[in-house]
Amino acid sequence: MAAGLALVACLTATFGSASAAGATDAADSDGIAKSGAGLDRYLHQRLDWGSCVLGPDDASGRALEQAGARCADVTVPLDYANPRGRTITVAISRIKATDRRHRIGALLSNPGGPGGAGIGMTPELRTAMKEVGARYDVIGMDPRFVGRSTPLDCGWPLGTNLFAAGLTRASFERQVALQKDLADRCRAGNAAVLPFVSTRNTARDMDVIRAALGERKISYFGYSYGTYLGTVYTQMFPGRYDRIVLDGALDPNRYSSRALQGTEGENEHALAAWADWAALRNGTYGLGATRADVFATIDRLVETSARTPLTVGTAPEVYRLDDTRVPFLLLVGDADDTDAARANLADMLATLVKAAAGQPAPLSPEFAGLLRVMLTAEGSPTGSVQSAIMCGDVPVSHDLEQYWRDIEGSRAAHPLFGPMTNNIVPCAFWDNPREQPTRVRRDVPMLIVAATGDPRTPYVGSVALHGLLPSSRLLTLQGANRHAVYGLYGNSCVDDRVNAYLATGRLPGTDQTCVK
Repeated sequence: MAAGLALVACLTATFGSASAAGATDAADSDGIAKSGAGLDRYLHQRLDWGSCVLGPDDASGRALEQAGARCADVTVPLDYANPRGRTITVAISRIKATDRRHRIGALLSNPGGPGGAGIGMTPELRTAMKEVGARYDVIGMDPRFVGRSTPLDCGWPLGTNLFAAGLTRASFERQVALQKDLADRCRAGNAAVLPFVSTRNTARDMDVIRAALGERKISYFGYSYGTYLGTVYTQMFPGRYDRIVLDGALDPNRYSSRALQGTEGENEHALAAWADWAALRNGTYGLGATRADVFATIDRLVETSARTPLTVGTAPEVYRLDDTRVPFLLLVGDADDTDAARANLADMLATLVKAAAGQPAPLSPEFAGLLRVMLTAEGSPTGSVQSAIMCGDVPVSHDLEQYWRDIEGSRAAHPLFGPMTNNIVPCAFWDNPREQPTRVRRDVPMLIVAATGDPRTPYVGSVALHGLLPSSRLLTLQGANRHAVYGLYGNSCVDDRVNAYLATGRLPGTDQTCVK
């Protein structure tokens, strides 16, 4: 998915001598930022490293502690144009390099989202890096207003705004009312900070982190939306980065709050591959004996849910799923082609079949957890900040009829996913961003990792970013319908090539291809 908003600075002589803690935004020469002096206390702050465990129920903190991580809060300005004003904190974690003699530097990471908490990412990333991980300080970050950082919570009754428009104009009108309500809730409680929830401001925070760590340059690894964040950082701060790896890249020229628009074909391809898998296991899941039968089952579920929402779960945890929500479940489930992930999606659909037949439809722990985050206030902090970031980065249309025309125009070619990817979003009721979107004007040597069947950030996005950056190299995983590959998918070809680059800093002479 995609990201947030911002403002900021053009420092020249004040910090021009650039120690390890160099002047943030001195490099941001696109004429937008106007911050000036006052960042010294942020750039040279002393970080107070301590335990990552916040309490007895903090499983993430315990995992960090067991991996040898320590945590700290980095103080940054809310508004970089007013660095003497209100401050917020950005939470980070660090697993220090153990091979100090051959230490390369610090590697900052982001898991995507936007709005994904990254402080707990360091143990898994350090494991994926194998031997080269010992030569890096591996840094995780909860971006501004995410997770353990200064929070933002709009008090939503839901955890996401990503729903379909449904089958009728009436269901679309209900979506309009819902999305407006979500935007109004954010504005009501967070109007003072919303203008500063942005990818560009997160990139500025990253440069403060770099400086506070005492690094002249910092390496970076990002998944999904984290690829856009990494792209923005390299454009704003040339000369401040070392080795950059982006996995599942977004095309920065197509990035917007309607992040799923244009992914219909890839999602249909991934769902079709899943349907073939499910058809071979019809005796287990009962979804149909052929791909066509499985898709017929899906169509019946959507049509049935449009007439009467499907009731799933057992008291006190019961959910009602209509034709605006069922497509979201399919989209969530199609982004991983491993057997375990495909089985989870098949289990969900088998549960919906029971509900459509009026039978009891108890939930698996995985399905219950997804619905809890998706449809209750438990997911509000994540959904709130995700929308705030996406609405903050790129303006969208405020013409409600334009959304309806897009939805209707998509139905013939993409009846299942078109009404979702083209649906209205809270940003239609949001103030326009304060800054223009970041444009790629500088070449960057980096490694871009991409699976050809990625339904979330399609392969064409990685190809497009590669085309904007002639010095980059594209590492393609052929034949995988998978979002996020390195260290997660178990493809040794991809993992070894990424680690070789992290170890040497040398990109391959040509683009590379691995196979599933």
